[in-house]
Amino acid sequence: MAELRTEEEQLEALKRWWKENGVSLIAGVAIAAAGVIGWNAWQSYQENQASAASARYQYLINLTAGSQLDDATLAEARELVVEITDNHGKTLYADLARLIDARLAVADEDLPGARAALEAVIDASGRDYVKGLARLRLARLQVAQGDAEAALSTLDAGVPEALAAQRAEVRGDAYHALGREGDAGEAWREALDLAEARDQPLYGVQLKLDNLGLGVDS
Repeated sequence: MAELRTEEEQLEALKRWWKENGVSLIAGVAIAAAGVIGWNAWQSYQENQASAASARYQYLINLTAGSQLDDATLAEARELVVEITDNHGKTLYADLARLIDARLAVADEDLPGARAALEAVIDASGRDYVKGLARLRLARLQVAQGDAEAALSTLDAGVPEALAAQRAEVRGDAYHALGREGDAGEAWREALDLAEARDQPLYGVQLKLDNLGLGVDS
């Protein structure tokens, strides 16, 4: 009887505990389950978004692969860039799409559009190499537009060492545009030295030096 009474007391205690804590326990389990389900759903969503961004970017690559694009293809490609950047703005695909858009804008003789695309990469990307590549291309564009001083400032803002030879070449182009031929020759020689040291082909720089009347050993 003592054992039975102990069991009944335990049962009553359990009932009281459940009455006091059962709702919060169920809620806690439900919240935990919802968290797991939500996390899995988020992971699935992220994977789907990455797949979608990759597919759209690959289509953009295929669409712009030709050296000559007709007006309809060019318009479709630039609309696709907008789609990728709007829907996948924080991804590497968005950065690369904007770089392509800058090239397409130049082909379309839309230099302000090219500049805007490159500046968007510089402002939005969290990837140092991509930002540096955009700065390098922006500097080239600025030289072409007669804004060599701005090009030098753009290069000084940060271009990665992996692109040091190209950076030196564009710096030389900017100096040449400013009439600073000695500085231009020095920068172009540096570009050739860096390219040779890193086994990176760099075309046209020797011709620029020759046109200045400067050889590699000058």
